[in-house]
Amino acid sequence: MKCPFCASTQTQVIDSRVSEPGDSIRRRRRCSGCQKRFTTYETVELRLPQVVKTNGSRSDFDVDRVRVGFARALHKRPVPTEYVDAAIDRIVARVLALGEREIASRQIGEMVMQELYRLDKVAYIRFASVYRSFQDVSDFRDALREVEAPPPAGRRTRK
Repeated sequence: MKCPFCASTQTQVIDSRVSEPGDSIRRRRRCSGCQKRFTTYETVELRLPQVVKTNGSRSDFDVDRVRVGFARALHKRPVPTEYVDAAIDRIVARVLALGEREIASRQIGEMVMQELYRLDKVAYIRFASVYRSFQDVSDFRDALREVEAPPPAGRRTRK
């Protein structure tokens, strides 16, 4: 670590403490060159992948875009905010767990659909109608049949 006062690279840690929330480490350092003390913080840097859109363009993964998708689908639906936040956290965790540098926007859309299916069937249909580009009533009918069918083994739904 370079000293902010004299730019010496000869510094030593004299004290380390974990922050209150536990998400960073505070280190007190002393420069061997000028003897001044300074504080540094160490935090985890998570690198979310680039999203590859259907047209081939790429953009940074944006949690706010996922949140907007949930908000539109769940508009005026009785789903608590903490359930939505937990669903978004699960999606981000799944994206990070993939460990890939890129992810197709389709994959993210499917993850959102899975979470909406668990949260609210009406929101699921709303999202599916846009996401899958429903063209006529038969597309809605197919989606309704999918929702009305019992869930596959192992899939839990909230009542």
